[in-house]
Amino acid sequence: MEMITIPAGEVTLSDRRTQRSWTVAVASFRLAPVPVTQEVYGSGPSRLPAVDVSWPDAIRFCNTLSEREGLTPAYDLDSLSWDTSADGYRLPSEAEWEYACRAGTTGPRHGPLDEIAWYRENSAESRHDVGGKTPNAWGLYDMLGNVWEWCWDVYDAEVYGEYRVLRGGGWFDEQWSCRASVRRRSHPTFRVDDVGFRLARTL
Repeated sequence: MEMITIPAGEVTLSDRRTQRSWTVAVASFRLAPVPVTQEVYGSGPSRLPAVDVSWPDAIRFCNTLSEREGLTPAYDLDSLSWDTSADGYRLPSEAEWEYACRAGTTGPRHGPLDEIAWYRENSAESRHDVGGKTPNAWGLYDMLGNVWEWCWDVYDAEVYGEYRVLRGGGWFDEQWSCRASVRRRSHPTFRVDDVGFRLARTL
């Protein structure tokens, strides 16, 4: 599995609903250059992003792939806990995701939207093969648009319980949703045709 090493740094996250912002230190980690495809996920032979994947589906797949490659699984599926020392595949944290999406930039996007993302105005209302748009400075494709991506984090436990974070915007979204800072929440069992995921690994 091809992975890109992301350098250490920090990122400031923000939540429009609460008007809150917070800065997070990010250790160096590895991230897949594209979302998980149907071919990798086992749901078809294509390079289309795998979709209709719930959050539990995604973390189970991470563990299965880790075991297949002789790596230590990152997740305890009974307690839904993450062993941060494990070298196996996992979902990125929300901070890791935004930090990697920005790739050193500070604006809402790392380039002109039509050049970097599939979204409502250019997608013909369908997903597209991964890697077809311009990558960011760290060689990551489709961080914005095409499919929303599950992150590890709980969105806001006090208000939304076990709802998890989604990032990146999808093929059916307007341009305002396809920004590095946009946060979306969903129940972990949610499955829909514009939600997928991307693999990460701890160094």
